[in-house]
Amino acid sequence: MGSPIQKALKKAKIKHWVTITIISIAVCVVLLFAFNRFGNYLSAQNTMRLHDNLFLQHSISQPNVNIDSQVTANSSMFGGNIITNRSKSINGYLIPWSTLTSSYSWFGASIDHNELIPGFHSSGNNYYEYDKQTKQKVATFYHPAIEEYYDGVQNQLEAVVQLENQVAEVAISFKKPLTMEQVRENIPKNLNIAWLYMTSRIVDEAPGPSGLPVYGYKDSELSKESFDMFIENLKKYDERGSMEEIQKYIEENENKPFNEVTILGVMLTGRTESFNELLGKDFIRGASVGVTAPIVPYIQPTK
Repeated sequence: MGSPIQKALKKAKIKHWVTITIISIAVCVVLLFAFNRFGNYLSAQNTMRLHDNLFLQHSISQPNVNIDSQVTANSSMFGGNIITNRSKSINGYLIPWSTLTSSYSWFGASIDHNELIPGFHSSGNNYYEYDKQTKQKVATFYHPAIEEYYDGVQNQLEAVVQLENQVAEVAISFKKPLTMEQVRENIPKNLNIAWLYMTSRIVDEAPGPSGLPVYGYKDSELSKESFDMFIENLKKYDERGSMEEIQKYIEENENKPFNEVTILGVMLTGRTESFNELLGKDFIRGASVGVTAPIVPYIQPTK
């Protein structure tokens, strides 16, 4: 049998290790709790940032594309996905468009740019861009400062008016920039102005489509308030000031009188026969057909 001193030392040693164990467990619990809270906080911040960035991206660079719903999926403290369901509105007809699966984590967020950039189809004499999921044709805008495009500057108005009992969207590109008032005067009232093409990078498009975005916004009324919001959205989109074409556009247009603001083109929607009024108009440089859909008896076109 050990001495009383040895027993006391042994008892103190056991007590010491029990205390250390309890403290260690408590510290681990606290650290795990803090780690979980911190991870969830970072994920939540990047989730909100990604939501905002997706809406912002669509407001300035997705011609006639609407976000129908945007939900979080596969969510955990480490990250997850945001699923963006989209469509196009073609004179009152909703047409499915590609779904985006964007991701976020502790370290940031990433928009699904793969689906934002159209595919390119080449077969025989057919060359066109298309939406990768729906396989629908993507309408092309032609910048007035870019002389040569890979398949030439198309004018498909004669082709679209031959379609019977259908609705369509057509990207109309101007020979030279037009003011808001000139657009009001030149666009027929029986067509919808679905989107305004304001600016884009000037690059070599002759070898093939660059896939670079065009910038503009939705405003059927052509109002100053919507243009001012567009400028503010451009500032948010390029907060770092790293995109030369956007910064140049803001600098040149932010303080310009509204009656001097010009447009490079418009996305129009309507009945196919309504585009007949644009045939032969000298302000049109190009006209590229996008989505078309047959009219059915139970859905009334907007115009």
